[in-house]
Amino acid sequence: MKRLMLLAAAAALCTFQHDAAAASVQPQAEQMSELPPLYADELARAKNFVDEMMAEGLVVPLPKDPGGGYTHEQHKRNYKAIYLGGQIYRVTGDEAYRDYARDMLLEYAEMYPKLGDHPAKANQNVGRLFWQVLNDAMWLVHAVQGYGDIRDTLTSAERAMIDDNVFRPAAKFLSVDSERTFNLIHNHATWATAGVGMTGYLLGDRDMVDRALLGSDKSGETGFIRQTELLFSPDGYYTEGPYYQRFALLPFLVFADAIERNEPERKIFEHRDGILLKALRTTVQLSYRGYFFPFNDAIRDKSLKTAELYDGIAIAYAQTGDPSLLSVAEFQDRTVLSKNGMMVASDLAAGKAKPFPFKSLMLSDGPEGKQGAVAVLRDGPTNAEGEPSTALIAKNTSQGMGHGHFDKLAWQMYDNGNEIVRDYGAARFLNIVAKEGGRYLPENETWAKSSIAHNTLVVDEKSHFDGDVKLASAKAPSQLYFSDADGLQVSSGRIAEAYPGVLMQRTLIVPDIPGLEAPVVLDLVRGRSRDAHQYDLPLHYSGHIMEFDFAVDSNVEARPVLGEANGYQHIWVDAQAKRDDGKGALTWILDGRFYTYRFAGNGPIDVVLGETGANDPNFNLRREPLIMLRASRENGQASFASLLEAHGKYDGAAEQTVASRSRVADLDHSWIEGVDIVRLTLKSGQRFAIAVSHQPDPEAAHSVTIDGETIAWTGFAAVVALTDEGN
Repeated sequence: MKRLMLLAAAAALCTFQHDAAAASVQPQAEQMSELPPLYADELARAKNFVDEMMAEGLVVPLPKDPGGGYTHEQHKRNYKAIYLGGQIYRVTGDEAYRDYARDMLLEYAEMYPKLGDHPAKANQNVGRLFWQVLNDAMWLVHAVQGYGDIRDTLTSAERAMIDDNVFRPAAKFLSVDSERTFNLIHNHATWATAGVGMTGYLLGDRDMVDRALLGSDKSGETGFIRQTELLFSPDGYYTEGPYYQRFALLPFLVFADAIERNEPERKIFEHRDGILLKALRTTVQLSYRGYFFPFNDAIRDKSLKTAELYDGIAIAYAQTGDPSLLSVAEFQDRTVLSKNGMMVASDLAAGKAKPFPFKSLMLSDGPEGKQGAVAVLRDGPTNAEGEPSTALIAKNTSQGMGHGHFDKLAWQMYDNGNEIVRDYGAARFLNIVAKEGGRYLPENETWAKSSIAHNTLVVDEKSHFDGDVKLASAKAPSQLYFSDADGLQVSSGRIAEAYPGVLMQRTLIVPDIPGLEAPVVLDLVRGRSRDAHQYDLPLHYSGHIMEFDFAVDSNVEARPVLGEANGYQHIWVDAQAKRDDGKGALTWILDGRFYTYRFAGNGPIDVVLGETGANDPNFNLRREPLIMLRASRENGQASFASLLEAHGKYDGAAEQTVASRSRVADLDHSWIEGVDIVRLTLKSGQRFAIAVSHQPDPEAAHSVTIDGETIAWTGFAAVVALTDEGN
């Protein structure tokens, strides 16, 4: 119904105000000295940047280079200078900044009409100013905002020159000449529709606005409104993952802010139950110590301290008044030179900030929330920002379109400020010319997207869906269960389509177990088939090996490669072991803390200790360690029970080591009539069972008997104290 109302509003509206902010009152000199600190710092930062640009003169080169190259970076600096120059003029009234932004745009007005396809075009949709159309859209989103701050002060001839030779043709290029990209349900189209829509508001062009909102044919089947309906789940999770959610939020929120100012009757921030504001909060939740969880094609350096979120936090705060968003701005130590940014800075200076509520939560995936989910399980003491020390992420999501990886039912974990169980992210050096012009590297396909590069079950040395994006996009895991209960947090998921005839299920549990330090993670993985298969379970970890409790054959003279394809060709084998009883343990250290990975299988297991980097002549891959468990099962039934235990500390300065060895003496796993029972024996003699019924009814009672010992519990899972050994 809301979507129909929005479509009707588009047809009915015929007049609207332009999106310029230049009409705001410029402060007097005495008012400038009273700016709140965060806003004053932002203004000084902006002036420093634009002053340096002004000192260099107007530099508008003919486009030539790919990402990271000179002309690419110069045009990025130019749109930032136009954007900030307009803002500085609006805030201070200093005409030098207005004149610089104007003159820069006049230079573009001379050049833009003569441009054709960018000479560095590759497999992406080609741009004009940049090697791909996405960057042209980013240029427009920023430049049109700066232009909006100065346009009303220019002569009619200057306005006509810039309107007709820059912004109208740029909007036409994005929405007409690049129609295929413009009508995608994708972040590239979000940037394009935002740029075109804001240009339409500024120039008073209803046709531009409607194309941006409702797609090229104005049917509403594509365009900005439809993107808000199809790219986010009802919980505000963006289907491409946190990295691209952060990137897409700027055009989503900046354009929404423009819509709100120009057409408040649309109530864009209320559309779809406030989906854009949900998405902003969800983006913050999908981070640890400020850095985003590196799902899919993610550059691991990206954090909450990113330009795309400074506007987002300010816009969301202006809409909601949520004081927890002020603490995010405080962490960022940044804002924007807008009315929204002033509100953030003033209220932050007034001491109104409250900690952001980082918490355990499940975020559904897909527009209807039916394409799996990502579960975040947080535990442990909180830091000054109110964030718990441990975070486990269970990735039971959909493919994530072309930027997705083949890693169904994967997981990662953070503790003590570090990533302990790793996700590789993307194989890319963004905007570094020496590395494929800053594009995704070939190894992104051969390694980063492959299943063996992730912490997930791999069957017969093939990636999920055999590495076919189209197949993978058609099926998603099922999130079977989630609980954020104190002392026993759980996420369980399943998928039957990643491999023909193989059912994969994974349950991750964060339990409190007396006698063990937190965090403790129990990982239950099962592969079920009627046919014989080889099952590989890798764990990519951060740290240096301390010890292992099994004999290995180490490759000290020659370093063999694990396999030939599907990512296996990139793994060096450092050591191997055979465990006839399926049991073993490995301990590593990271940042003064020890971690022991203890495992038990349902039969013999081969263990591989390895490292990434094989078959990488250009040194494109990071060298990172892994342990892989391999189970060859003629009956097609494989199960793995693993316990990750944090313990002890090492202080190099004090030359002191405490509790460097695991406190667990033994782990035993049984599968009885659909029930998982993991029995732990601690070195203290204490014994516990972690019992998992896989039945979601919290009142359902369960009971099994193993070795003459009865274990009873209620609900999906429980920790049950057993009789101490020997008593």
